[in-house]
Amino acid sequence: MAKKKEIADEPLEKQLWKAADKLRKNIDAAEYKHVVLGLIFLRYISVSFEDLYNKLKQEIDLGADPEDREEYKAENVFYVPAEARWSTLVANAKDPKIGKLIDEAMDAIEKDNPSLKGVLPKVFARPNLDPTSLGELVDLIGNSTLSAATNSADLLGHVFEYFLGEFALAEGKKGGQFYTPRSVVELLVNMLEPYKGRVLDPCCGSGGMFVQSEKFVEQHQGRVNDISIFGQESNQTTWRLCKMNLAIRGIDASQVKWNTEGSFLNDAHRDVKVDYVIANPPFNDSDWSGDLLRSDGRWKYGVPPAGNANFAWIQHFIYHLAPAGQAGFVLAKGALTSKNSGEGEIRKNLVDAGLVDCIVNLPAKLFLNTQIPASLWFLSRSRCADGSFRERSQEILFIDARNMGHLINRRTREFSPEDIKLISDTYHQWRNEGGTYQDVPGFCASVSVSCVAELDHILTPGRYVGLPEEDDDFNFEDSLQH
Repeated sequence: MAKKKEIADEPLEKQLWKAADKLRKNIDAAEYKHVVLGLIFLRYISVSFEDLYNKLKQEIDLGADPEDREEYKAENVFYVPAEARWSTLVANAKDPKIGKLIDEAMDAIEKDNPSLKGVLPKVFARPNLDPTSLGELVDLIGNSTLSAATNSADLLGHVFEYFLGEFALAEGKKGGQFYTPRSVVELLVNMLEPYKGRVLDPCCGSGGMFVQSEKFVEQHQGRVNDISIFGQESNQTTWRLCKMNLAIRGIDASQVKWNTEGSFLNDAHRDVKVDYVIANPPFNDSDWSGDLLRSDGRWKYGVPPAGNANFAWIQHFIYHLAPAGQAGFVLAKGALTSKNSGEGEIRKNLVDAGLVDCIVNLPAKLFLNTQIPASLWFLSRSRCADGSFRERSQEILFIDARNMGHLINRRTREFSPEDIKLISDTYHQWRNEGGTYQDVPGFCASVSVSCVAELDHILTPGRYVGLPEEDDDFNFEDSLQH
């Protein structure tokens, strides 16, 4: 009895994940995610369509036409043709050709909605996908709990995001290529506070940075329409996930671009200057075509080595910042100390130019695709401009968060909301004029640029924050016994 109650109390997204995962059988997670996420997306656009369809049916006497595509376009709702509607698919869920019917439904939706062209998966008729299991999955995703839920479109968005994370976990190293852990994204966004303006992620994966930015604005009573997003992704499969993820949130993804060359060789937003860059680029990427870009105009602070893209990414971000813009991004920890092939000189030039605002040392096991230690960098053009932020222009804030976070399983750690609040509050107290910031031994230190120069422009927080203060009642002999 207790077990049944426990299952009933479990959040819907977890119940759905467990049930969907059981139906996976002989398909690996990398393939299966397109099946499940594609169906969740189809269910989402069906919910939005059906709501407006039923409303228009009630207004036929007033001249409304529930089959007029323009009615849906005006309300920013995807039009779903009759053969692609959820009710049609549910009615055919036990048909051995259900996979073919869903593929045809995806094609029909793309034809009626140009913004989805080339985005939706057509993978449902593949031979290794059991039609019976697929039919059960259709029934599962369209179950009564989901249909009857309040704000079911919002709930489906939450389910989509949860499933992205679970598939990333299931895929391990490969999964991390399309997914940045939610708590890391939340920390970046809470520190940058993108209330309004343009936001760029030139290696956007499945779009988590954009989703979290919009959530931040909503949670702080801002206007979501005050944010414009610009993204780029070189992996077409990941780009499709991103477009679906944003569409399910009602976020305009028209400026999220895909090309195989990527942001270095074919910058899709070459002339765009933004207020915020938020990104998690590939760590220590050696295959970034650096040899072809030795004389590129973006390398204002030094030519990055052909064998490592870390400092190419940093300068790419800076290139896209408006005069008072800010950037927050994840980078391999080695970039804080490396002197290989001119990297130390580039780091020195960034510090001397007054661009480096804050460095956060991250704990291990936060990322699914790598065990490489990582850090967060925060850069700000307004430190050295005639903007409002001058008080700390000759200092850098170092935060050592290596011992923060908690394990959610043996191989994965995440930050709690309290961790995120402590780190972001510390940054804002330091950054705001007249703030209440104070150094905390072992955790944070505000350090002069001249002091950083004396330590050869090394940016590892542990060099500056010192050791935490010990409790006065510490007993050395007792510690040895334990």
